[in-house]
Amino acid sequence: MAAAALISSLTGLALAATLPCGAGATGDNARWVRPEIGTAYNGHTFVAAAYPFGMLQPGPDTGRTGWDYCSGYRWDDTRITGFSQTHLNGTGCADLGDIRLMPFSGAPGPDVSSAYRKETQAATPGYYAVTLDDCGARVEATVTERCAIYRMSWPKGEGRLLVDCQYGIGGGLASSIVSCDARPEDNRRIVGTTRRRCWVDRRYSFVIEFDRPFVSCEILPKASPGEKAPRFALSFDLADGAPLLAKIGYSTVDTDGARRNLGRELPGFGFDDARLAARDAWNRYLSRADADGTDAEKQSFYTALYHAFIQPNNIADVDGRYRGADGKVAVAAGGEYYSTLSLWDTYRAANPLYTLVVPEKTGPIVATMVEHWEAAGFLPIWTLMGRDNQCMIGSHAVPVIVDAYLKGFGGFDPETAYAAVRNTLRERHEGRRKENWDLLDKYGYYPNDIVKSESVARLLECAYDDWCASVFAERLGRAEDAEFFRRRSGSWRNVLDPETGFVRGRDTSGAWTTPFDPFALGHDSSRRSDFTEGNSWQWTWHVMQDPEGLVAALGGREKALVKLLALFEESRSIDETSPGFVLDVTGLVGQYAHGNEPSHHVVYFFQYLGRPDRTAELVREIFDKFYLAKPDGLCGNDDCGQMSAWYVFSSMGFYPFNPCGGEYVIGAPQLPCVRITTGTGRVLTVKALNLSRENKYVKSVSLDGRPLEGFKLRHADIAGGGELVFEMGPRP
Repeated sequence: MAAAALISSLTGLALAATLPCGAGATGDNARWVRPEIGTAYNGHTFVAAAYPFGMLQPGPDTGRTGWDYCSGYRWDDTRITGFSQTHLNGTGCADLGDIRLMPFSGAPGPDVSSAYRKETQAATPGYYAVTLDDCGARVEATVTERCAIYRMSWPKGEGRLLVDCQYGIGGGLASSIVSCDARPEDNRRIVGTTRRRCWVDRRYSFVIEFDRPFVSCEILPKASPGEKAPRFALSFDLADGAPLLAKIGYSTVDTDGARRNLGRELPGFGFDDARLAARDAWNRYLSRADADGTDAEKQSFYTALYHAFIQPNNIADVDGRYRGADGKVAVAAGGEYYSTLSLWDTYRAANPLYTLVVPEKTGPIVATMVEHWEAAGFLPIWTLMGRDNQCMIGSHAVPVIVDAYLKGFGGFDPETAYAAVRNTLRERHEGRRKENWDLLDKYGYYPNDIVKSESVARLLECAYDDWCASVFAERLGRAEDAEFFRRRSGSWRNVLDPETGFVRGRDTSGAWTTPFDPFALGHDSSRRSDFTEGNSWQWTWHVMQDPEGLVAALGGREKALVKLLALFEESRSIDETSPGFVLDVTGLVGQYAHGNEPSHHVVYFFQYLGRPDRTAELVREIFDKFYLAKPDGLCGNDDCGQMSAWYVFSSMGFYPFNPCGGEYVIGAPQLPCVRITTGTGRVLTVKALNLSRENKYVKSVSLDGRPLEGFKLRHADIAGGGELVFEMGPRP
């Protein structure tokens, strides 16, 4: 950020702190959202039109292969390669990008693209538009919950459109499409079902319908022998000067489902009606929060909410049908079945945020997880369009389920949910990777001469899941199970080396990994390392279920504090020259990596060590460095809203350090006032009195006029509304 802009932002914070809570709220909070935030650097977000928790995200792609194009779009690119209908928000792997549309002029071909200028681009919640320089076409896209609609205008009397069914983000250029029967049904419709194998092996069906007949349809030659899907070059007579309208129905089940979705949500071609309805839908969700602050702060805050509410995605058709984890068609009991569950990321803050801001989603999300277990035999790990890619480690549907139960949510049967939890964490599942309960139960850790990748990180994540299961079992009266899970949840102690004070790998003989470098980075199962997307400096603090126990194991509060301070002060850099360099490890403060999820609770660890001032300082530093209202303003992958959820919670001054069980650790608010209206209509008002650049420390906290004792806040005390007041000051 330029110096002048920074001074303006800092001055604005001081001025905003003097405004009354909620001043300036209009109900159109969508106006603050800037979808381009995170589309540069490593944010991996997109500018496509999206519907809250909806199935489709129609919009532009500027590339489709490699790390930079996990979402298909990069802000710095100057050419658009097409408009596809599905996109991932902030992930570290690539998929989706189904059904490319691309206006063109001249000779058709598989590689048609166009230059564009940013000043012609418009991106707001539920809407995207741009002008393509090469053919002069103006392209607009909007969306319903399950359908997309485009309005395309050419400067001359003929419109030419590429419909590319071979296209997709990620995967091999030709080989990822396994089969496709796309075909013109008549001169107004193209229909088809595609099977694609990329991050997951999935099927999707579609119906593309135009508001006027195409006058010609040319099937283009295959670009390579391995291609299985057609590309159609369509021509339309636009002599009347009217735009071409194209609507797309989508289904994971079949073309009949896609037709029904269109018939219910887009029976006609009312583009503007659909655009206004999408905007209204976003405002219904974004109005759950009214935040005070500078314009830049409001842009960051509401964009964070927007990113959090893009997913998980309801993939059930209007009749409740969906294609599940076993590839079979099922019917969601409540008409909702959620996928894009990036649970290794979102269990930490995004899912707890839903329980506070959109509580009506929690029951259906948990019901989805139980349905997934019934189909697949184990709870979801990382699901995409109903299929599980088993990416990442741990079984983090468990904390989401247990947290929902402990907070009193309904919409699922607790006994069935517990059976799913127990089965997932104790039984062997054929085909499930990264499990090995037999090794964990035999050794008390994952021996790294057998489990040669991620052994320590896997243990720490599994120990947390076990703690959640122990609480669930105890509440349901399963004493024997509760004791088993409680005992195994303490297995993190087996990899904490008392001599070095770091978590560290061990082999079957019990010997520690030698040589040992706490700075050495690990990534995933493709390389030998004891860690996942991080190093021992970062993973040593991954004991959210027992911070006091970790402090004791590190030698007591004084020694633990010295080590925690060193985490944020260690000067050794992490860059391309670091051993095992990992692109995910970004947003560094010392060795702390805010750009990746295992670090997200660690700033709040200082509360357990009697140093809330350090939490306040670091939260402010992270806000100032790593959450800026510009395309490269995010320091790492948004990861399906987790990065954004950290921002939302931290802006209000509390965070789910242990994301299961309903407690928050107090931090330091960054906005003068935020009002949260839950799905039940109850209002929580959070005020930060005297907040300014200088007044960044918390002097006192009260809830409904009563001083808050200690540094924890219970979900039960705020979910029903109330007033949480922080008094801020210039000194710790």
